[in-house]
Amino acid sequence: MTPRAALRDPKQDRSRATRQRLLEAAVACLAEHGWARSTVAVVAERAGVSRGAAQHHFPTREDLFTAAVQHVAEERSAALRALLSHERREWGPEPGGPGRVAEVIEALVDLYTGPLFRAALQLWVVASYEEQLGARVAALEARIGRETHRMAVEALGADEGVPGVRESVQGFLDMARGLGLANLLTDDRARRDRVVAQWARILDDVLRAPG
Repeated sequence: MTPRAALRDPKQDRSRATRQRLLEAAVACLAEHGWARSTVAVVAERAGVSRGAAQHHFPTREDLFTAAVQHVAEERSAALRALLSHERREWGPEPGGPGRVAEVIEALVDLYTGPLFRAALQLWVVASYEEQLGARVAALEARIGRETHRMAVEALGADEGVPGVRESVQGFLDMARGLGLANLLTDDRARRDRVVAQWARILDDVLRAPG
């Protein structure tokens, strides 16, 4: 056993694990039930802990969901990095090649229509009228937006020095967010696939156009 392992406190480990379960449960509840029905009691039950244990970590509902904002942001960033890292291994080191643009676009749309983005949308709605959450959500979304744009440009091999490229990539990301919002109401995958295919053709033409 290493000195560091010997010094680890089992109580601290359990505390961190409980906190993590609560944050994951809060995100899941937001995605599935929305803000109004995501009470501390509901989150605690889903996490498999007592309400008292939940309030030990997060004394108020606002404390819990403020922490959930940060958790969602970190999870979305990690998911984006992992997905694009995996896809780069599949595609190879060069950004060009048949079907590359379509694959990048499909991968990003999958993130925007997944459960983490559903939870983020719930937080956006709450942040629009909950002052305590508003500033933090806005700041985190700005950071994630910049990171997503940068990684999309890298994955696509886009040259933003070419007129129109930056706007085309950002337009696609805005469209992907719109698809995520529409997905809250209905999973119209057939329509979404047609829209994604069209955007792939548009971006492919823009990226291949001479500078």
